[in-house]
Amino acid sequence: MKPTLSIPHPAESLVLSKVPAHIREIATTIKLVAFDVDGVLTDGSLWYGENGEQLKRFHSLDGHGLKMLQQSGIIVALVTGREGLIVPRRAAELGIGELYQNVRDKSQLIEELASRHGLGLEQIAFMGDDIIDLPAMHKCGLSVSVPNAPSYITQAAKWVTSLPGGSGAARECCDMILASQGALSQYLHSTRLTGPVIQ
Repeated sequence: MKPTLSIPHPAESLVLSKVPAHIREIATTIKLVAFDVDGVLTDGSLWYGENGEQLKRFHSLDGHGLKMLQQSGIIVALVTGREGLIVPRRAAELGIGELYQNVRDKSQLIEELASRHGLGLEQIAFMGDDIIDLPAMHKCGLSVSVPNAPSYITQAAKWVTSLPGGSGAARECCDMILASQGALSQYLHSTRLTGPVIQ
Protein backbone atom coordinates (compact mmCIF):
# COMPACT_ATOMS: atom_id res chain seq x y z
CA MET A 1 0.00 0.00 0.00
CA LYS A 2 1.35 3.40 -0.97
CA PRO A 3 1.82 5.60 2.13
CA THR A 4 -0.07 8.85 2.48
CA LEU A 5 2.14 11.79 1.61
CA SER A 6 2.90 14.04 4.55
CA ILE A 7 4.26 17.52 5.17
CA PRO A 8 7.73 17.79 3.57
CA HIS A 9 10.59 17.17 5.98
CA PRO A 10 13.70 19.42 5.79
CA ALA A 11 15.86 16.36 5.12
CA GLU A 12 13.92 15.73 1.92
CA SER A 13 15.06 19.11 0.61
CA LEU A 14 18.60 18.22 1.64
CA VAL A 15 18.47 15.01 -0.38
CA LEU A 16 17.17 16.83 -3.45
CA SER A 17 19.64 19.71 -3.15
CA LYS A 18 22.32 17.41 -4.60
CA VAL A 19 20.17 16.33 -7.55
CA PRO A 20 19.81 18.27 -10.82
CA ALA A 21 16.29 19.50 -11.56
CA HIS A 22 15.91 17.40 -14.72
CA ILE A 23 16.78 14.22 -12.78
CA ARG A 24 14.27 15.09 -10.07
CA GLU A 25 11.64 15.55 -12.77
CA ILE A 26 12.38 12.15 -14.32
CA ALA A 27 12.35 10.52 -10.88
CA THR A 28 8.79 11.70 -10.21
CA THR A 29 7.53 9.29 -12.90
CA ILE A 30 9.43 6.16 -11.80
CA LYS A 31 7.25 3.14 -10.92
CA LEU A 32 9.84 0.34 -11.06
CA VAL A 33 13.53 0.31 -10.11
CA ALA A 34 15.82 -2.52 -11.22
CA PHE A 35 19.17 -2.95 -9.48
CA ASP A 36 22.22 -4.85 -10.59
CA VAL A 37 23.72 -6.73 -7.65
CA ASP A 38 27.52 -7.09 -7.85
CA GLY A 39 29.07 -3.64 -7.73
CA VAL A 40 25.77 -1.91 -6.88
CA LEU A 41 24.29 -3.73 -3.88
CA THR A 42 27.76 -5.07 -3.09
CA ASP A 43 31.20 -3.53 -3.52
CA GLY A 44 31.87 -5.97 -6.35
CA SER A 45 34.19 -8.19 -4.32
CA LEU A 46 33.76 -11.95 -4.69
CA TRP A 47 34.92 -13.83 -1.61
CA TYR A 48 35.54 -17.58 -1.83
CA GLY A 49 36.12 -19.92 1.11
CA GLU A 50 38.57 -22.79 0.92
CA ASN A 51 35.67 -25.19 0.34
CA GLY A 52 34.36 -23.14 -2.60
CA GLU A 53 31.63 -21.29 -0.72
CA GLN A 54 30.86 -17.76 -1.87
CA LEU A 55 30.35 -14.73 0.35
CA LYS A 56 28.85 -11.34 -0.50
CA ARG A 57 28.66 -8.26 1.69
CA PHE A 58 25.44 -6.23 1.61
CA HIS A 59 24.82 -2.87 3.29
CA SER A 60 21.90 -2.48 5.71
CA LEU A 61 21.21 1.07 4.48
CA ASP A 62 20.55 -0.26 1.01
CA GLY A 63 18.20 -2.91 2.37
CA HIS A 64 16.15 -0.31 4.21
CA GLY A 65 15.98 1.83 1.08
CA LEU A 66 14.67 -1.08 -0.99
CA LYS A 67 12.01 -1.74 1.64
CA MET A 68 10.92 1.90 1.60
CA LEU A 69 10.58 1.83 -2.18
CA GLN A 70 8.32 -1.21 -1.97
CA GLN A 71 6.23 0.25 0.85
CA SER A 72 5.76 3.37 -1.29
CA GLY A 73 4.28 1.32 -4.12
CA ILE A 74 7.39 1.22 -6.31
CA ILE A 75 8.30 -2.19 -7.74
CA VAL A 76 11.84 -3.36 -6.97
CA ALA A 77 13.68 -5.88 -9.13
CA LEU A 78 17.13 -7.41 -8.68
CA VAL A 79 18.86 -8.34 -11.94
CA THR A 80 22.23 -10.09 -11.95
CA GLY A 81 24.38 -11.82 -14.50
CA ARG A 82 25.62 -14.27 -11.89
CA GLU A 83 23.78 -17.11 -10.18
CA GLY A 84 23.94 -18.49 -6.66
CA LEU A 85 22.11 -18.98 -3.39
CA ILE A 86 23.12 -15.75 -1.65
CA VAL A 87 21.12 -13.23 -3.68
CA PRO A 88 17.83 -15.19 -3.43
CA ARG A 89 18.29 -15.27 0.34
CA ARG A 90 18.83 -11.52 0.47
CA ALA A 91 15.86 -10.92 -1.83
CA ALA A 92 13.66 -13.10 0.38
CA GLU A 93 14.74 -11.18 3.49
CA LEU A 94 13.64 -7.94 1.83
CA GLY A 95 10.43 -9.34 0.37
CA ILE A 96 11.59 -8.84 -3.22
CA GLY A 97 9.79 -11.22 -5.56
CA GLU A 98 11.24 -9.82 -8.77
CA LEU A 99 14.65 -11.57 -8.76
CA TYR A 100 16.39 -12.52 -11.99
CA GLN A 101 19.73 -14.35 -12.02
CA ASN A 102 22.04 -15.43 -14.84
CA VAL A 103 20.63 -12.68 -17.06
CA ARG A 104 22.81 -11.90 -20.07
CA ASP A 105 20.37 -9.58 -21.86
CA LYS A 106 19.20 -7.15 -19.21
CA SER A 107 17.70 -4.84 -21.83
CA GLN A 108 15.28 -7.54 -22.95
CA LEU A 109 14.36 -8.26 -19.35
CA ILE A 110 13.54 -4.59 -18.80
CA GLU A 111 11.18 -4.70 -21.77
CA GLU A 112 9.52 -7.82 -20.35
CA LEU A 113 9.10 -6.16 -16.94
CA ALA A 114 7.59 -3.08 -18.55
CA SER A 115 5.11 -5.19 -20.49
CA ARG A 116 4.19 -7.39 -17.52
CA HIS A 117 3.53 -4.44 -15.22
CA GLY A 118 1.89 -2.23 -17.85
CA LEU A 119 4.60 0.43 -17.65
CA GLY A 120 6.34 2.61 -20.18
CA LEU A 121 10.14 2.33 -20.32
CA GLU A 122 10.30 5.96 -19.17
CA GLN A 123 8.74 4.82 -15.87
CA ILE A 124 11.59 2.41 -15.14
CA ALA A 125 14.96 3.15 -13.53
CA PHE A 126 17.99 0.88 -13.80
CA MET A 127 21.05 1.09 -11.57
CA GLY A 128 24.16 -0.62 -12.90
CA ASP A 129 27.93 -0.43 -12.96
CA ASP A 130 29.36 -2.41 -15.87
CA ILE A 131 29.19 -3.10 -19.60
CA ILE A 132 26.46 -5.74 -19.28
CA ASP A 133 24.23 -3.06 -17.73
CA LEU A 134 24.65 -0.47 -20.49
CA PRO A 135 21.84 -1.61 -22.86
CA ALA A 136 19.33 -1.64 -19.99
CA MET A 137 20.58 1.73 -18.76
CA HIS A 138 20.10 3.21 -22.24
CA LYS A 139 16.58 1.77 -22.49
CA CYS A 140 15.20 3.08 -19.18
CA GLY A 141 13.85 6.49 -18.34
CA LEU A 142 16.37 6.89 -15.53
CA SER A 143 19.83 5.34 -15.58
CA VAL A 144 21.92 5.45 -12.41
CA SER A 145 25.47 4.33 -11.71
CA VAL A 146 28.06 4.45 -8.94
CA PRO A 147 31.25 6.55 -8.82
CA ASN A 148 33.53 3.50 -8.70
CA ALA A 149 32.19 2.17 -12.02
CA PRO A 150 34.35 2.54 -15.15
CA SER A 151 34.29 6.08 -16.51
CA TYR A 152 32.44 5.10 -19.69
CA ILE A 153 29.64 3.70 -17.51
CA THR A 154 29.34 6.79 -15.33
CA GLN A 155 29.34 8.99 -18.44
CA ALA A 156 26.49 6.94 -19.90
CA ALA A 157 24.38 7.24 -16.72
CA LYS A 158 21.94 10.10 -16.30
CA TRP A 159 22.83 10.30 -12.61
CA VAL A 160 25.74 9.00 -10.52
CA THR A 161 25.52 8.55 -6.76
CA SER A 162 28.14 10.07 -4.47
CA LEU A 163 28.51 6.83 -2.49
CA PRO A 164 30.22 3.76 -3.99
CA GLY A 165 28.53 0.46 -4.70
CA GLY A 166 27.93 -1.67 -1.62
CA SER A 167 28.33 1.33 0.69
CA GLY A 168 24.95 3.02 0.55
CA ALA A 169 24.77 3.89 -3.16
CA ALA A 170 21.48 2.05 -3.66
CA ARG A 171 20.04 3.81 -0.60
CA GLU A 172 21.09 7.15 -2.07
CA CYS A 173 19.18 6.26 -5.24
CA CYS A 174 16.13 5.13 -3.26
CA ASP A 175 16.11 8.31 -1.17
CA MET A 176 16.41 10.46 -4.29
CA ILE A 177 13.46 8.80 -6.02
CA LEU A 178 11.30 8.85 -2.90
CA ALA A 179 12.13 12.48 -2.16
CA SER A 180 11.39 13.46 -5.76
CA GLN A 181 7.97 11.86 -5.41
CA GLY A 182 7.31 13.46 -2.02
CA ALA A 183 7.24 10.03 -0.40
CA LEU A 184 10.37 10.21 1.75
CA SER A 185 8.89 12.64 4.27
CA GLN A 186 6.55 10.11 5.84
CA TYR A 187 9.53 7.93 6.80
CA LEU A 188 11.38 10.93 8.23
CA HIS A 189 8.38 12.03 10.31
CA SER A 190 7.82 8.53 11.64
CA THR A 191 10.08 5.53 12.08
CA ARG A 192 7.14 3.13 12.13
CA LEU A 193 7.42 0.43 9.48
CA THR A 194 5.06 -2.41 8.75
CA GLY A 195 6.32 -5.89 9.54
CA PRO A 196 9.68 -6.92 10.98
CA VAL A 197 12.57 -4.52 10.46
CA ILE A 198 14.96 -6.24 8.08
CA GLN A 199 17.71 -4.20 6.52
